[in-house]
Amino acid sequence: MSVEDQQELVARVEELETRLAFQEDTLAQLNDVITSQDAQIRALVGRVKEMTEKYQDLSFEVQKGFKPDEEKPPHY
Repeated sequence: MSVEDQQELVARVEELETRLAFQEDTLAQLNDVITSQDAQIRALVGRVKEMTEKYQDLSFEVQKGFKPDEEKPPHY
């Protein structure tokens, strides 16, 4: 193998190492973003559930004047 071939091989390996390092950094950044978004989505889902329950309670109160858990069984 000639000196020129060795230099070309070294240059190619260095280029691949540079690309790999960049890809690893990009993957770490993307992972951070995904982790943050997952936490935000979980919080938003919880808020939507809370708001849905409040809406159902208010809607029922407006229609009937009381909540379903306060309703007496039919045998009373």
